[in-house]
Amino acid sequence: MDHRYSRRQAARGSRPDATDDGSSWYLLKMVSHMRLTYQIKLLTFAAAESGALLIIRVPRACHVSDSLRDFLSAHKARVKLERVD
Repeated sequence: MDHRYSRRQAARGSRPDATDDGSSWYLLKMVSHMRLTYQIKLLTFAAAESGALLIIRVPRACHVSDSLRDFLSAHKARVKLERVD
């Protein structure tokens, strides 16, 4: 497959913030409002490919967007939202 990019385009990737013996991947976000991002989609796909569970940790007071809620319910076998203090 020939990947053609213009001068400003580049292939993007993402890594989890932490891992737990390979079975759990952690994405740590200290935000007040969490949206569904390309990073979350990419890490979900990578976690599914490797057989890991993606755990997104956000503050307890964080507002989660509707699109992220829908995504979490559609991919509940591979993604979990964890609220921490």
